[in-house]
Amino acid sequence: MYNRIIPVIVMFVSVLPAYARQQHPDSIKTIELEGITVTSESSKRSGNRLSPLPVEVAGKEFLTEHFTGNLIQALEYLPGIQSMDIGSGFSKPMIRGMGFNRISVAENGIKHEGQQWGSDHGLEIDAFNVERVTVHKGPASLSYGSDAMGGVIEMRQTPASGANRIFGEGALMSKSVNGTISGSVMLGVEKDAWHIRLRYSGKQFGDYRIPTDTIIYLTQQIPVYGRKLKNTAGIEQNVNLYSEYRKRRYYSNYAVSNVWQETGFFPGAHGIPDVSAARDDGNSRNIDLPYSSVNHLKVTSHQQYTYDHLSASWDAGFQNNRREEWSKFHTHYGTQSPPEKNPDKELAFSLNTFSSSVKLRSISSGDFEYSTAWDLQYQQNRIGGYSFLLPEYDRFTTGLSVLGSWRPSVHFSLSGGLRYDYGAIDISAYKDPHLEIYLREMGYGQASIEQYQWRAYSADRHFGDFSASLGMVWHPADAHLFKANIGHSFRLPGAKELAANGVHHGSFRHEQGDPSLASERGRQFDVSYLYDHEGIALSAGTFLCLYDNYIYLKPTGEWSILPHAGQIYRYTGTEAVFAGAELSFEVKIFPFLNYSLLGEYVHTHNRDEHTPLSFSPPASLRNILALRFKTIQAYAELHSIARQDRVAKNESTTGGAHLIHLGGSIHVPLRNTALNISLSLRNLFDAKYYNHLSFYRKVEIPEPGRNFQILIKIPFKSKLK
Repeated sequence: MYNRIIPVIVMFVSVLPAYARQQHPDSIKTIELEGITVTSESSKRSGNRLSPLPVEVAGKEFLTEHFTGNLIQALEYLPGIQSMDIGSGFSKPMIRGMGFNRISVAENGIKHEGQQWGSDHGLEIDAFNVERVTVHKGPASLSYGSDAMGGVIEMRQTPASGANRIFGEGALMSKSVNGTISGSVMLGVEKDAWHIRLRYSGKQFGDYRIPTDTIIYLTQQIPVYGRKLKNTAGIEQNVNLYSEYRKRRYYSNYAVSNVWQETGFFPGAHGIPDVSAARDDGNSRNIDLPYSSVNHLKVTSHQQYTYDHLSASWDAGFQNNRREEWSKFHTHYGTQSPPEKNPDKELAFSLNTFSSSVKLRSISSGDFEYSTAWDLQYQQNRIGGYSFLLPEYDRFTTGLSVLGSWRPSVHFSLSGGLRYDYGAIDISAYKDPHLEIYLREMGYGQASIEQYQWRAYSADRHFGDFSASLGMVWHPADAHLFKANIGHSFRLPGAKELAANGVHHGSFRHEQGDPSLASERGRQFDVSYLYDHEGIALSAGTFLCLYDNYIYLKPTGEWSILPHAGQIYRYTGTEAVFAGAELSFEVKIFPFLNYSLLGEYVHTHNRDEHTPLSFSPPASLRNILALRFKTIQAYAELHSIARQDRVAKNESTTGGAHLIHLGGSIHVPLRNTALNISLSLRNLFDAKYYNHLSFYRKVEIPEPGRNFQILIKIPFKSKLK
């Protein structure tokens, strides 16, 4: 596939810039708030001044500097953001130790909806197409709904320049650790009121290298031939179309994207351990069973009209997320025969999501501003495959919110709001005839057969609750900023937490939902301080979250009657505590030399079990020394990861590590454009270490070894008459 993709990308990278007649370098960072552009000396600082909660803004320069082809790994350089990795290619976000359905990822005003509940599922988003990210740390339920209890990662396109022009970009990237070859081409046009751009990205990668010869899975020692993790290769193709229209008081944008990914699973860590399946097949770029295939189609629209001091907007979206897991048919019951069609399709989920959000916002020069919003979402999930984990379900949610802010002076503001959310989920019943026959043949009594043959009971649940917050921003002097916030939030239980009941082969356990679960409820407190003056920037914050009914996967001590399933893990509510701190410090030693220190710590506690919660991120510290000249930049980083021995029951501890990373970039003028080359060397000394949040951590698969990466970008612009 990539033999066809790469020549096309090379042609665009080499030829199109030659037609560019004039370049206008971007020298001002901007923030776009639903069609309104505000210029500022620092987009990150400006965002923090507006919100009583911590806000981090990652612009195009930041994302390019930390680009790996994986958006979440780039965002790890923001304190409080963690990456839950799946191999070397995909990641899920965590904010302050919270992930899955507690984090909202929004693109162009619409929440991204996929299979967020699984630790082996990445985000279906083209990293090349992301130009600006705003991260809201802490509960953002007032603005984004109950699933934003832990925070929000919001992506928006760079606003139009207002000039009539043709513009674009060509990019190529390669990695040594898994032979990645990827590229992207973007072409855009701005003409009068219109702004349109089209992007295509493609990526192919092979089995990735790890610094070990063996791993241990369920007491079995599995060899890693050539230190390459077999069947972890993959392919990705993405298409994105984005357009804007501005005319006086009216603004709109439309976006269509399609992301397709196919990635192998290491056969020694999927299903029943099999040493023979891990033998080298002589091809490090093929994708064999087991593997996953994901296609995500998204269509969004934003309409906005401004009149005097009011702005009305409407966001609408449709998404189809189809995920399939393929694995050689393995019957758990002697009576089960392979399906006649697609016998190796283990699981299939097709999730359709319809979203709508209407907002009315005041734009006033006075002391008081307000906004109201009404959100709707409908989801329909359908299933397939010879295995079973989740039943079919339909889910409806809606929320009404009112937010306001009062600024009695330029140095002080109060912000607060109230929101009510209502949700309903209709779960379809599922009876497993193969399990019924199996239990009968195994000699189980009629009572046990009646109890277990129903893998999912019909359930119709309804939820509703309030969220509220009150915060202040105090700006006593130009260099100082104090912020504090107190809030109450809640989250509707997800479909998996209510209705899962089967063997999750990616985790090798029987996971079971509880249809009687109540909503999660929590109280959050957040305090932070920012200082920025004469080459010194400091940001420090602390938070405390108390939850009355935090839902987690609890080992029950009950043995599952399903074959090859082991112990039952059941979703259960508990009282829980999250607390922690974040630190960011930067000093300009010389005009060309900067030193940065980034640190984070999260403490979790299950108050019922008196243990930490699972997937608690370890403390980490980054020391970065950066040289910055006009056209050349270079950095050296020491990344220290603490040992994580505060773990939940049946969760392994993880040792600490010290990693050295090097990198740099050069800006080379080329005719009427410029060639931007970024180089990085990760894990310089090929250290063997583990990511405590990694999907592969439980089978003792270490993180990728030494990796050299090169990224080449060529932007171009040309005036239109």
